[in-house]
Amino acid sequence: MSTTDKASNKVEDLKGRGKEVTGRATGNKDLEVEGKTDQAKATIKDIGEHVKDAGAKAKRLAKP
Repeated sequence: MSTTDKASNKVEDLKGRGKEVTGRATGNKDLEVEGKTDQAKATIKDIGEHVKDAGAKAKRLAKP
């Protein structure tokens, strides 16, 4: 996983956490849900990057 992808996913996760906390503090359920959704998206992207890395590693190891 590239450093840029890691950073991008982390930023999206942190923005989501901020929205969730702000939504909870202000009683804004829509903002809270939006924050949780942003966090979930970041996690899914992170998992995708890990799968891509594992595939590349498996391909390298399979070469004779």
